[in-house]
Amino acid sequence: MKPYLRDFVPQNLEDIPEATAYEAGYLVTKNAGWRNVRPVIDNTKCVGCLQCYLYCPDGVIFQDDNKVDVDYNFCKGCGICQKICKVGAIRMEAEK
Repeated sequence: MKPYLRDFVPQNLEDIPEATAYEAGYLVTKNAGWRNVRPVIDNTKCVGCLQCYLYCPDGVIFQDDNKVDVDYNFCKGCGICQKICKVGAIRMEAEK
């Protein structure tokens, strides 16, 4: 399932988190536009091991219809997914 933003409006003081941790899949802000490269996944090479998903620090890689994809609204372009991919299915391309 593709990650999504949810509005968080605390109703009570107890609703406010005590730390900066959020539940899995909670995306706080969209990419501010400073990314200069983006990962592109070649699904013909991808073997579906999902190591890129496991190592992505922003949680923007997801699987949909047996195909791995990236949510570019939240990707920071760090390149960790490319480095971890053992079959070379991810390449970093210059942002257009």
